[in-house]
Amino acid sequence: MSFDPYEALGVEKTASEAEIKKAYRKIARECHPDLNPDDPAAEARFKTANAAYELLKDPEMRARYDRGEIDATGQERAQPFYRDFAEQPGNPYRGGARSGAYAFGEEDDMSDIFAEFLRARGQGGGPFASGFGRGAREVHARGADRHYTLKVPFLDATRGTRTQITLPEGGRLEVTIPEGAADGQTLRLRGKGGAGLGEGPPGDAYVTLEVEPHPIFRREGDDIHVTLPIAIDEAVLGGKVRTPTIDGPVNLSIPKGASSGRVLRLRGRGAKRRGGKDRGDQLVELSIVAPPEIDAELEAFMQRWREEHAHDPREGMPT
Repeated sequence: MSFDPYEALGVEKTASEAEIKKAYRKIARECHPDLNPDDPAAEARFKTANAAYELLKDPEMRARYDRGEIDATGQERAQPFYRDFAEQPGNPYRGGARSGAYAFGEEDDMSDIFAEFLRARGQGGGPFASGFGRGAREVHARGADRHYTLKVPFLDATRGTRTQITLPEGGRLEVTIPEGAADGQTLRLRGKGGAGLGEGPPGDAYVTLEVEPHPIFRREGDDIHVTLPIAIDEAVLGGKVRTPTIDGPVNLSIPKGASSGRVLRLRGRGAKRRGGKDRGDQLVELSIVAPPEIDAELEAFMQRWREEHAHDPREGMPT
């Protein structure tokens, strides 16, 4: 996918790091998939902005992109090394192909042909491995970047973990998932991409995370949301109720007279904030659940209560 990272974030090419960060955060707040579960366009914009931010927030990567060395995905652009070789003294093909040599038409992609030549030199093989005339020089180039997608369980993303990716060509790539990792976040593994040419350094690996949904928890920004069922007596009388969190269950104090829809906050029980040490909160929405069976005693009590303590929770609503 080719795109302009500056356009993706809506900033100028002269934008400062702070302006780039501010623009990315604005798009993340507006278009995060957790906040727009049924909007594929918002999700696509979020992922494009995330990829753009991962590139531009790194000064080295941004500079390489601005110089045209890599594209917006971090992939190496074809470099015109062939021009240097084509014009070297001693090159038997200088100025055009000769009889018996490789003949290149005007429609041939010279960069691809000479890129293949360079790969042969870098691997020590091919018909030109021993040199290309007396003026030949050693070629060293950075390896290509590799891009992967990794599905991560919800709790592994919020708690952090170590895992592996099985590579298409065989072997495994170790990946450290940081605590508080978010859906769509891209991790950069330096030096884990393709091998370089000659003495050139290897490329990098970019791993984009796809956080799987959880049956109980959902994430909005750095806050964790959960709906907690409570019994009628717990709602009326209050008390301590065992409540799940991403770190394990805790006892939550339910106030007397709690109603369905009321939200209680557990501070510091959310996901770790990116780039910081503090965490978001867990927001617990109460949901009153009636018992599966209403026995005679409860029915008689509620009947007396209704007669003696009439209460209309819908009073004031338009009819």
